[in-house]
Amino acid sequence: MSTPIRLDKCVASVANCSRKDAQQYIEGGWVRVDGVVVEEPQALATPEQVTLDADAQLGPIQPTTLLLHKPAGLSTDQALALVAPATMSELDTEGPLLKHHLRRLNPLMPLEEAASGLLVLSQDGRVIRRLTEDADSIEQEFVVEVSGELKPYGLNRLADGMKYQQRMLPPCKVSWQSEDRLRFAIKQVRPGQLQAMCAEVGLQVQGVRRLRIGSIPLGKMAVGQWRRLPAGLRF
Repeated sequence: MSTPIRLDKCVASVANCSRKDAQQYIEGGWVRVDGVVVEEPQALATPEQVTLDADAQLGPIQPTTLLLHKPAGLSTDQALALVAPATMSELDTEGPLLKHHLRRLNPLMPLEEAASGLLVLSQDGRVIRRLTEDADSIEQEFVVEVSGELKPYGLNRLADGMKYQQRMLPPCKVSWQSEDRLRFAIKQVRPGQLQAMCAEVGLQVQGVRRLRIGSIPLGKMAVGQWRRLPAGLRF
């Protein structure tokens, strides 16, 4: 057997293509060494070990956006550490997972440490701009577990006419989901705001879970799992 060399050189020889194209094939998950997908162009192999998938396509890997069901009690950095192949939800239908999909993820519209629910992590510049520059215009949906007794006209007060940190809050939609859970559809949420709003009407917050950002729901994904945002969907 010949001496092992860089994988991109092997692929260039096997596929009769340039090193640049070989690197795209490798990083796209189209190359196997002894039958196992290898995504690192610098890996060592011999041409005899290398195969290129019959349906291999050239082109840059499209940036991805992940939807994570963040557990309560974790900071954003701790939640990022949950993203691994082993925690990918079975609800993910976006095809083969590449190592590239899990790199350089930016957390967007972060949740408070005590809160759980939908957290967005993205490599996609369009998504990053949308969830930063337009964040205040995007409606979010929360379920808030509460205790205590609601003051008269409490729901009306929550929906319109409150202040938080000297800022007049925009109107929102509030309803009872159950006897101890309120559902908020709200924009421009700041840390501690939902707790302060509920305290104003006699309620103590026991838990907060985000169910939706814009048109993208958390769905039935288990706590601590993640899936990729399907192509074509927008916040």
